[in-house]
Amino acid sequence: MTIALAFLALIIEATLGYPDWLVRTIGHPVSWIGRLIGMLDHALNSETPRFASRRLAGVLAILVIVAVAALLGHLLERSVLRLPFGIGLGAIAASTLIAQRSLYDHVRRVAAALEKDGICAARAAVSHIVGRDPQALDEAGVARAAIESLAENFADGVVAPVFWLAAAGLAGGAAYKAINTADSMIGHRTPRHQAFGFAAARLDDFVNLPASRLSGLLIVAGAAVTVGASPAAAWRTLRRDAARHRSPNAGYPEAAMAGALGLALAGSRVYGGVEIADATMGDGRRLATPADIRVALALYVRADAILIGIVGALAFCVTLLAP
Repeated sequence: MTIALAFLALIIEATLGYPDWLVRTIGHPVSWIGRLIGMLDHALNSETPRFASRRLAGVLAILVIVAVAALLGHLLERSVLRLPFGIGLGAIAASTLIAQRSLYDHVRRVAAALEKDGICAARAAVSHIVGRDPQALDEAGVARAAIESLAENFADGVVAPVFWLAAAGLAGGAAYKAINTADSMIGHRTPRHQAFGFAAARLDDFVNLPASRLSGLLIVAGAAVTVGASPAAAWRTLRRDAARHRSPNAGYPEAAMAGALGLALAGSRVYGGVEIADATMGDGRRLATPADIRVALALYVRADAILIGIVGALAFCVTLLAP
């Protein structure tokens, strides 16, 4: 049932996305989780206690965040599956945890801005999908940032929630989304969150381990059916460079994408005015272009279609084998 739920959620989200009018009306599950994280950050993350005390408070916060998300997901799943067409209702709820369509749209806007509106518009567009300082990016830097974000968010915005939905249903998918949101909000090495966000960041690293490796393989497979992409170079770069990334997970999809497109991604980047050193993924061009973003988007669509096909095949097999 959980695999079928994940498959239907993928189809619904790819087709409909999460409508803007619904965001304006009731918000989004990520924003609801974000409010809880913000409340706990305000209540528990005092700047006066010692480092160890703040780290312990962060552990307590992430336990509460995950428990609330998992419990609500479990209760929702139990409620809707008892109803007529309950699997469809559950899949609609599960689709809100996946970001296939919105990821594509955000990255496509960066390519369009570079092609038509200039560097200022492109920086504004890319600022919606990256945490680094967009003002420090030239046109090639904006293009690289968009491609890197596409690769990394394919892993943690698409593959990972699908993996946890298939493994543990709505409870697993909601718990994963809560962890990932907590990492994005408090898992930073800043004076305020270095101790408090430590548990969120480490837990996010752990739960993304399976999906990051799978997303790299899906990008290699997608490159095999994408004009202008090289599956052999994607596989070679994945094996050589992925483990060199400062993140234990981001290197796998980024290295595969870099090799597939013949680019050199990652490397040193500027966050909040501070330059962060990192290994380069790939040994190709640094001068990425809007055309490279377009090829990356085409590759992403095919990798995502392969994911949908795999999950659909698994759901079909499980249904046939069910007593």
